[in-house]
Amino acid sequence: MELPVFYARDAQSGFYTMDEPTSKYCIQVLRKEKGDAVLLADGRGTRFEAVITDDHRKKCVVQVTEQVAMPAPAVHLRIAIAFTKNAARMEWFLEKAVEIGVQQIVPLITLRTEKEKLKTERLQNILVSAMLQSRQWYLPLLSEPAPLESLMAATEQRFIAHCLPDGKMHLLDVMKPGENTLLLIGPEGDFAPAEIELALQYGFVPVSLGDTRLRTETAGMVGCTLMAAVNRLK
Repeated sequence: MELPVFYARDAQSGFYTMDEPTSKYCIQVLRKEKGDAVLLADGRGTRFEAVITDDHRKKCVVQVTEQVAMPAPAVHLRIAIAFTKNAARMEWFLEKAVEIGVQQIVPLITLRTEKEKLKTERLQNILVSAMLQSRQWYLPLLSEPAPLESLMAATEQRFIAHCLPDGKMHLLDVMKPGENTLLLIGPEGDFAPAEIELALQYGFVPVSLGDTRLRTETAGMVGCTLMAAVNRLK
């Protein structure tokens, strides 16, 4: 049986005290007891093997017995996506993006972006939960909202998924495996023509994600899936 994994941002050698929500989940929900083994993740690539020494339901204490540096992702996959007014849809996207293995999500500010102010703490908790659920050891970065123009100097291989009909190839046909990647996903209503032209001027490659018209969060999930798939086909 796999050991449960708990987020412990400040974990190190010796003893570590879980915060109250984590302690309650560990002791009351999972019914862990003194002497049980658990795993901790600091979100920066270290896996801590530990044993519960005090099964207090509000201040569970564990003793770290071993630290293991886990290998970092071979490539950095970054997606910049315009958040919509429907918070639940974007929260769903964030969860799936983390599970798929994207390392950075950038809330994109465009001419048609509907939502620029985000509930950062809630979104961060979603990232942590998805990281633990998918048993990963690196917590993806949720950047501050950024205007489209600020990404034009990106140095990765760069793609823009838009809805205009001409001049696009499928992402699977143009993306190279093993290279850091940035994918832009526009808002509901798509990027403005001037924004698409700007991206093309800066070397972004226009791509299709399929033959159907997708909602913003669906396009984001498909884009993440395709980027991850390319890097498993090499």
